[in-house]
Amino acid sequence: MKKLDANLQQHLWAGTVIPAHPLALHEDRSIDEESQRLLTKYYIASGAGGIAVAVHSTQFEIRDPKINLFETVLKWASEEVDKAQLQRPFLKIAGICGPTEQAIQEASTALKYGYDIGLLSMGGLNGWTEKAILDRVRAIAAIIPVFGFYLQPSVGGRIFSYSFWQEFVAIENVVAIKCASFNRYQTLDVMRALANSNRSDQIAMYTGNDDNIVNDLMTTYQFPVNGKIVAIDFKGGLLGHWAVWTQKAVTLLEEIKTYKRHPDNQTANHLLSKAIAITDSNAAFFDPANAFHGCIPGLHEVLTRQGLMKGIWCINPNEQLSPGQKEEIDRVYSDYPELNDDAFVLHFLNSR
Repeated sequence: MKKLDANLQQHLWAGTVIPAHPLALHEDRSIDEESQRLLTKYYIASGAGGIAVAVHSTQFEIRDPKINLFETVLKWASEEVDKAQLQRPFLKIAGICGPTEQAIQEASTALKYGYDIGLLSMGGLNGWTEKAILDRVRAIAAIIPVFGFYLQPSVGGRIFSYSFWQEFVAIENVVAIKCASFNRYQTLDVMRALANSNRSDQIAMYTGNDDNIVNDLMTTYQFPVNGKIVAIDFKGGLLGHWAVWTQKAVTLLEEIKTYKRHPDNQTANHLLSKAIAITDSNAAFFDPANAFHGCIPGLHEVLTRQGLMKGIWCINPNEQLSPGQKEEIDRVYSDYPELNDDAFVLHFLNSR
């Protein structure tokens, strides 16, 4: 059983920005190695505290034997992190999915390339009982530290009971949970389960609620437990949204951390207003108006505009921007110019 390094555990607990790494392709849908490596370098330069590779934003089709890019994207990202020779902590997180046997193989591949944690998706297992899914989590946690993942049903996830999360947080070697339920009630279930466990100081909560990023990070969840108040916070975010405008996301998280240390009404009002702008931008990128059909091409559109990718192509040719989505991205660029990191990206590209 691999354990998380103590320095990385402290880094995870302190809270950091973890972008969900996209997949860069050529027009013929072969992988674009130059752009793929460039994206990893951009996230490192942006000040992110880690990357999550082979996740939803990297496209699940990379696991198709005909495509066969799962190991490739893990290898290249790991190589770029190692080449950077960072003098600061940086988390390498590998997406893990599928039935138990497949998940075990993917966890082993992640270890082969030096990954610290496995982000364990529970998507695509809708016929499984909660007990069977918990057994699968235990099997993976016996191999690699686990980052749990509550994925919203509209993109392949499912709803879990409060008792499921009570058992989940008790599993040894679960070190963090990404809550991407896009639902306040379901988010609350996870936070309350952790507060009522004996591991509330061992599992770092990370928001994956791309529709509610700032509010999640600003809020302290307080629960009465055995006559005491237990406080649970989202430490940082592991987000598809943070695959774009990443340098500004790093600034945002620091701003929120400062506010939480020294709260004041003026800063709170400023952040809550910014929260609306960020959610509006996320709607343009993630395409909820069309059941999130354009969420990956939406991220690609921004990265292509910035010169970090050559085009918005996805493995599935039907995965394209929805009608009107490009215009929505134009609008949020115009309405919220303070949110983009175009100037940073230009400097990054010119200084290579």
